[in-house]
Amino acid sequence: MTTDPTELTITEAAEGLRTKRLGAVELTQAYLARIETLNPELNAYVTVTAERALADARRAGDEITRGEHRGPLHGIPIGLKDIVQTAGIRTTCGSKVHGDWVPEADAAVTRALTSAGAVLLGKQNTHEYAFGVTTNNPHFGPTRNPWNRERIPGGSSGGAGASVAARLACAAIGTDTGGSIRIPAAVCGVVGLKPTFGRVSKAGVFPMSYLFDHVGPLARTVEDAAIVLGAIAGYDAADPTTVPVAVSDYRGALSRGVRGLRIGVPRTKLFAPIDPGVLAAVDAAIATLARLGATVRDVEIPELPMPAMFDLIIGEAKDIHADAIANRLDDLGADLRLYLTAPSDPSASAPAALRAVRDYTAAVRAALEDVDLLALATCPVGAPAIGADLVDVGGVEMQTFFAMSLWTAPFNAARLPAISVPCGFDAVGMPVGLQLVGRPFDEATVLRAGHAYEQATDWHLRRPAV
Repeated sequence: MTTDPTELTITEAAEGLRTKRLGAVELTQAYLARIETLNPELNAYVTVTAERALADARRAGDEITRGEHRGPLHGIPIGLKDIVQTAGIRTTCGSKVHGDWVPEADAAVTRALTSAGAVLLGKQNTHEYAFGVTTNNPHFGPTRNPWNRERIPGGSSGGAGASVAARLACAAIGTDTGGSIRIPAAVCGVVGLKPTFGRVSKAGVFPMSYLFDHVGPLARTVEDAAIVLGAIAGYDAADPTTVPVAVSDYRGALSRGVRGLRIGVPRTKLFAPIDPGVLAAVDAAIATLARLGATVRDVEIPELPMPAMFDLIIGEAKDIHADAIANRLDDLGADLRLYLTAPSDPSASAPAALRAVRDYTAAVRAALEDVDLLALATCPVGAPAIGADLVDVGGVEMQTFFAMSLWTAPFNAARLPAISVPCGFDAVGMPVGLQLVGRPFDEATVLRAGHAYEQATDWHLRRPAV
């Protein structure tokens, strides 16, 4: 056992707990001490639940001592994005409007993790109501990237990404409407998995979009992400978008490698626009997959009708936040207020937008009939500076919001499972993510390929100096 238990992955910590070489209270205390030291600067947590965490840890330790081992998350400290409801614990949604909200019930994902014996460290900072990619929160302050504190950790699950990268949590739960799990994973150098739409219940998670929201894990390794997904996946009658599809043995499938898998590379999407350093890292990662035995070939996928998707999200948001718009508009941050009060395009048609997204989804899924996975960059650029509204993407100036979600949002629209795995660094030393996208409910293949790549490289072992 390492002298610092926060250096352990879930897999390693779980083995230490199971064999009693590591105590659950000892593990939790190590995380709480690290949070106390680093969180004031990184601002990854909005609420630290130290008393609850120690109580969870004591209970887990007692159960393990009695031989009542619940599985690989028993006694493992995790964090929750602060739009995930926690009974009796403040859930701010990153907003002043919900700043003092204490839910009466847990979200479904909270209950699942509690049932698995996980330890709750606290609630993690988010872009206000998850509506952004920077986690520059106007009410709780910006979360800072552990690799460079002057840069964003991505968003909207930026607190989750920063906490996992800085070893302030063994894993975290984020949400993803246009990339909000995968973007923080990519720019913080960790693993982030957006499951298939309907694979994980969203009941009790404050919505950004009923059409495109997903819930999933951020973790240090693909195996750790597989463990968390196994605990939270499944049908839930309280979420009508979930589907009664059997939960696979995600962890058990990891060892199968990529030999024989057909991987499609959407070259037009991969190469333009993209930062040269990101391109070099992702190109090398795809070459590694080929060297491991995958068959790699170019494929074509269409351009996402981003305006149609964005119009649908804005329309939903105006309904979700109707009361705040009417009664507490000044309590909303400037960027969210701008989106929610922008006049609707009179030529926009919800049926036409839905049809455009449906046609796009059909085209992407058709491309996956001929290959098993798609491989491309998670983000076309590394983490921008905090406060930067514009970013240079390979010589093209783009709004940060759209640049960071350029290659993640398409797979929210298509509702496909997608993972971001660390694959290197850009020219200024910021992490880069490889994105792998699979067929509906085939998270096992996505995880399997991510794990094979991870095991053939050492990017996942590199950590920021914090």
